[in-house]
Amino acid sequence: AIPVTHISIISDNANDIMESLKAAAKRSDLVLITGGLGPTKDDVTKDVLAKYFNTELELNKTVLSDIKIYFQKREMEINELNYLQAMVPKGFDVIRNPEGTAPGLISKKEGKTVIALPGVPYEMKYMIENHIIPGLKKSRKKNFILHKTVLTQGIPESFLAEKLEVWENELPSNLELAYLPSAGTVRLRLTCKSSNKNEAENTIKKEVNKLKQLIPEYIYGYDNDSLEEIIIKSMSEKKLSLGIAESCTGGYLSHLLTSISGSSKCFKGTIVSYSNESKERLLNIPSALIEAHGSVSSQVAEAMAEGARKKFETDYGIGVTGIAGPSGGSKDKPIGLVYIAISDKNEVISEKFLFGDKRERNIIRSSLTALNMLRKRLVKH
Repeated sequence: AIPVTHISIISDNANDIMESLKAAAKRSDLVLITGGLGPTKDDVTKDVLAKYFNTELELNKTVLSDIKIYFQKREMEINELNYLQAMVPKGFDVIRNPEGTAPGLISKKEGKTVIALPGVPYEMKYMIENHIIPGLKKSRKKNFILHKTVLTQGIPESFLAEKLEVWENELPSNLELAYLPSAGTVRLRLTCKSSNKNEAENTIKKEVNKLKQLIPEYIYGYDNDSLEEIIIKSMSEKKLSLGIAESCTGGYLSHLLTSISGSSKCFKGTIVSYSNESKERLLNIPSALIEAHGSVSSQVAEAMAEGARKKFETDYGIGVTGIAGPSGGSKDKPIGLVYIAISDKNEVISEKFLFGDKRERNIIRSSLTALNMLRKRLVKH
């Protein structure tokens, strides 16, 4: 494994690229460059590389042939700019590009390897996965870097760090912890470096087990898990169904669920009851209840969850109502106040949250919190 020590983002300026390249080569054995290999005037990476390696550009027949084939398949003629893409610094090894027209380039100077790849993401990823990583594995000594990400929801980063302070201070010297917060969640990324793969795996497993004991109520998954995927999988396996009534989230909660393939097996629908009238008419919520407690209240959230469950004839219902902001708040009901309710045939539960004053974050946090509340309910029952 090769640790990444520095990342630079620079403009399409020849001087900036040259200075960054020189600085990178001083501090690293391997320099990886992406972008600037295209056919337009702002693509100057190849010129900089030629100057840095004291060489010149020359026409590469293999690259030119690949470009011609690429356009022939699309029934298009190449132009003069495409010929420029076939010009590569003399002496460089070329990585052929079946995903596009810009080749990858590799060369060495004073024991330092420089690799230049296209900036188009899928072209760059193809070369990384199929050429760069396999090549580096062959040339480098075995040294394992393993990652494990523990996913948490329902606790801010600072509170989480406080709970984990003692555990964090006692982590093995070859294991690093990173807190990666986002709206509604905090990811805990564990990175273990070892010459022995089994040792690294066991070290991470041991620490993850400790986390399960320390913060079980906040962990909802690992690595690439998502709350929406966990919910859909769990409900599908148990043959349970779900209906939703959303207000402040405006359909975002349902969007998360329907982004998962197979969600139709359990998710039956949503009602975005943004106005009081829609709450009354579509969810059969009594106007007297809204007048007595306000549309943003635990009573209305519970009535929304029950209304959605009955309307869609489902096993579970979710109700979300709140003040997303930036307007609409008051002293008694500030921006970021959200009530979320979960309903099933036995009972209705609700919780109050104060998320903050940023509208987009409040929508995301409310949706993820609702999903996690349902997840906990499914685990409990």
